Amino acid sequence: MRILSDEFVEHYTGRMMNIHPSLLPKYKGLNTHQRVLQAADTEHGCSVHFVTPELDGGPIILQARVSIDKDENEASLAQKVHQQEYRIYPQAIRWFAEGRIRLDNDQVLFDEQPIT
Repeated sequence: MRILSDEFVEHYTGRMMNIHPSLLPKYKGLNTHQRVLQAADTEHGCSVHFVTPELDGGPIILQARVSIDKDENEASLAQKVHQQEYRIYPQAIRWFAEGRIRLDNDQVLFDEQPIT
């Protein structure tokens, strides 16, 4: 992971996406799988979002959820989340390349309609 300067991020506003292994806005930053298990959450997942100067704080484009089994550990949970990351990140990139998503005043538009 690399934290980019505010100036760099602002220059590319609306043109950079990131995938994060949590259901943002929960669990920004590192060690998300461990933190989810410690909190005894029943679901976890991943989020694709536009990059903003706030770490993992940009507007969310797409999320995927996974259930957490009673015997789940960090490795098994990470594997579940990775499977969803491999599915949703290419989808979000495809939509961006096709002009179907864009950032407008901190709001994600999909086919010109706000994503809620």
